[in-house]
Amino acid sequence: LGVLRFSDSMTEGALIEGLRSGDEHVFETLVRTHGGRLLSVARRMLNNEEDARDAVQDAFINAFRARATFKGEAKISTWLHSIVVNTSLMKLRTRKRKAEEPIESYLPRFLPDGHHTQQYASWAEPVDVALGRKATAERVRSAIETLPETYRTVVLLRDIEGFTTAETAEIVKTTPNAVKIRLHRGRLALRTLIAPHLAGAAT
Repeated sequence: LGVLRFSDSMTEGALIEGLRSGDEHVFETLVRTHGGRLLSVARRMLNNEEDARDAVQDAFINAFRARATFKGEAKISTWLHSIVVNTSLMKLRTRKRKAEEPIESYLPRFLPDGHHTQQYASWAEPVDVALGRKATAERVRSAIETLPETYRTVVLLRDIEGFTTAETAEIVKTTPNAVKIRLHRGRLALRTLIAPHLAGAAT
């Protein structure tokens, strides 16, 4: 008899059962189904193709080793993203990066009367929409890379990868409320960084 091959259309329950049992063909299906998106996340976090591929490979190895601990309380995709995000963060920290700057240095500054210290034309375009426009995509990506790690990760997961607040909280191991706060402050900082270039200084 030939080897039974599982299709990418397997139900979540069947995938979980196969994963827990260590079925290598189920694991191959997970790699085919989720590998591309995991690599996309790792690329954005690490900004280095070789490091990103290493992070995804390490993440799948770690996932296979930890398969027995997966309880199925979250989606498999969320669980895998959690592993690749943590793997990428560990790689970032081994680069001997400087200490993370406080987000306050990126946020808008206000005068005593409540007005901004710098006046720019309004820019309220969502991050994912701006990324879809060739004229602004590269500048937005560069600005995202500038954000402190804690906020950059949440902005990437929510605004670029499209995860829900609950899923993002599961991936970064925090509460949904903490995700909302980080996302709000990250978006504020991102708009402060981008607004002068996209909207132009107000006259």
